[in-house]
Amino acid sequence: MAEAPAPGRGQHLCLTDLLDQDTSSYEFFYSQPDAVQQKIREADPSSFEEMQDTVAAFS
Repeated sequence: MAEAPAPGRGQHLCLTDLLDQDTSSYEFFYSQPDAVQQKIREADPSSFEEMQDTVAAFS
């Protein structure tokens, strides 16, 4: 049985997992400018919603 995500985290363990497993997240991430991609990497979101929140906070 798979382990549950850490409390407060989405279904993915890290940004790499999220990009590998979620097409929408992958497309959204790579549609962002380099500076925004770097902010996303620093935030290491575990869900598409967390990634969107990071971009919104940066904008």
